Amino acid sequence: MKRIKHTKIVATISDKNCQPDFLRALLDAGMNVVRINTAHQTTDSAMQIINNVRSVCDSLAILVDTKGPEIRTKNIGEPIKISKGEKITIKCGDDQSGEGMLVVDYSNFVRDIPVGSSVLIDDGELEMTIVEKIGDRLIALVGNDGFIKNKKSINVPGISLHLPSLTEKDRQFIMWAAANDLDFIAHSFVRNKEDVLAVQEILDEENSKIKIIAKIENTDGVKNIDEILDYAYGIMVARGDLGIEIAAEKIPAIQRKLIRKCVERKKPVIIATQMLHTMISNPRPTRAEVSDVATAIYDRTDAVMLSGETAYGQYPVEAVQLMSRVAIEVESSKDKRNDLPVPRLENEVSAFLAEAAVMSANELKVAAIITDTLTGKIARYISAFRSPRPVFAKCHTGRVKRELALSYGVFASEIKAKKNKYKLVETSLLDLVERGFINEDETVVYVGGNFGVGGGTSFIEIASVAQMMHQKKEKSGK
Repeated sequence: MKRIKHTKIVATISDKNCQPDFLRALLDAGMNVVRINTAHQTTDSAMQIINNVRSVCDSLAILVDTKGPEIRTKNIGEPIKISKGEKITIKCGDDQSGEGMLVVDYSNFVRDIPVGSSVLIDDGELEMTIVEKIGDRLIALVGNDGFIKNKKSINVPGISLHLPSLTEKDRQFIMWAAANDLDFIAHSFVRNKEDVLAVQEILDEENSKIKIIAKIENTDGVKNIDEILDYAYGIMVARGDLGIEIAAEKIPAIQRKLIRKCVERKKPVIIATQMLHTMISNPRPTRAEVSDVATAIYDRTDAVMLSGETAYGQYPVEAVQLMSRVAIEVESSKDKRNDLPVPRLENEVSAFLAEAAVMSANELKVAAIITDTLTGKIARYISAFRSPRPVFAKCHTGRVKRELALSYGVFASEIKAKKNKYKLVETSLLDLVERGFINEDETVVYVGGNFGVGGGTSFIEIASVAQMMHQKKEKSGK
């Protein structure tokens, strides 16, 4: 069996470049999930992307990224020139920003920001320090020369702000995503479980099965990761804003910690932001960028993400191709001594069988692990153990098939439910043989259930494909 990529690739797609031929090229290059950034889309423009994605492939998952709670500059006509050492007044409200005055769009900014705080504008391009609070305004000392432009991001590292979890635009996009049966909502700036539950409440009202990916991009999100993982399907480590909120030298350790947390909880994790940033305008990445992608995979991430590289870059297909090659190379050279422990709950049969399946595949000359799954749970559990063998998941719904597009090493496809478990196994194996994923003389591990579809995982079987198919054919009454 030829080497295939286990690490999943999330690619950001814009309505400016979402033609079916382009999407098909990205799919062939290794894209698994399409991301739509609502900060730059309307529901109408996003609908164009969805229609084109679905016309290309029904296995591509679609992830909608909300803006989330944030603070931005406001009411700036011409950019405001600032110089290091000067002072500028910051206030809330509807006044016009101008020379010496900056208005922000968060009404409690003055109340929430203490003297001594560092304020970063435009993704950290400009820095100032709050030196005084006078009534309804703050006085800030400018740290470097530059221009303040309208609607640019504002970060205050280390300060917990009482922003609402969802903007009105977020609510509209979540309801729209539910109405169009999308797969994932990636909610920005998640700080605690309440932020996840706020999204889940809307999805429940819409009777939607969309899964929530919590974007971790501030100190609160890192601090509260355990409670966030109690309610989120998975997380995205959004290192752009995280790198503004937290000292840059701390990010690699935090990235590794968050990946570990997800693997332990058997939940997917995406590493994002500027992975191949140079390839927005250059055909080749820097060696540091290649190492960044490799490090995330060595750390055991499920997925890596491209943003501007595929949304508006000049070399989108090349970026996905390179990421795929890096993934395949790194996956083949992982040191098993660095594998992460995956704890099992008491009497958790699925986790025990998942671990046993992976151990068997590692010790024996096994080509693949195969399972059928109603909810995707057993496939995610097997994925958590990061087997070097591919995991072929036969799913009973298209939704579960697409949800598994974020799980490391899982190759999901749909199968019509079979009441007879032997017929289910036989049909699953035959489909994989016909599609060229496995050969009849290869040994595989099959993880399944004795009690039919939905009855839970209860057995593993190790045999050649031919033996297993022959046995199941006899028992199914053929």
